[in-house]
Amino acid sequence: MMNEKYPIGTFQYDGEITDQMIAGWINEIEGLPILLRGAVKNLDNEQLNTPYRSGGWTIRQVVHHLADSHMNAYVRFKLAITEENPVIKLYEETKWAELPDYNSPIDISSSLLESLHKRWVKLLHSLSHDDMKKTFIHPESGEVSVRENIGIYAWHGQHHLAHITSLCKHKGW
Repeated sequence: MMNEKYPIGTFQYDGEITDQMIAGWINEIEGLPILLRGAVKNLDNEQLNTPYRSGGWTIRQVVHHLADSHMNAYVRFKLAITEENPVIKLYEETKWAELPDYNSPIDISSSLLESLHKRWVKLLHSLSHDDMKKTFIHPESGEVSVRENIGIYAWHGQHHLAHITSLCKHKGW
């Protein structure tokens, strides 16, 4: 039986992070907005307001969360490559998902995600090997390298996309 909370499992990688792994992860980040649009394009308001699992966010909240989370990630990357091992700020994603803007049409966040990912991918492609080694401090996870964070956010996008596509498949949408 599929794990509804982690339909693709948790983020993991074996051994050293290679340039090939990074290139694959950047491709996943680049492709996410189109895949997301495709996954939600035919859903009506009732479907968008359906939680992907019991106690989980609605599809609408997942789409808005992706935009918020990836905006935060983009800033974290920029901080890591322009400052010396900065401590990043956490945010209460569960509380953000309860704010009124999460009731907005999903096209707002889908468009934001498309534009953000274009800039983000351009930044990621420009990074040197030295930039990839730079780090930031996550208050809960500790030191995170830029190269590892690329993988984390490639996974994050696929993780939430799977929430949506798994629900759609389960419901026959």
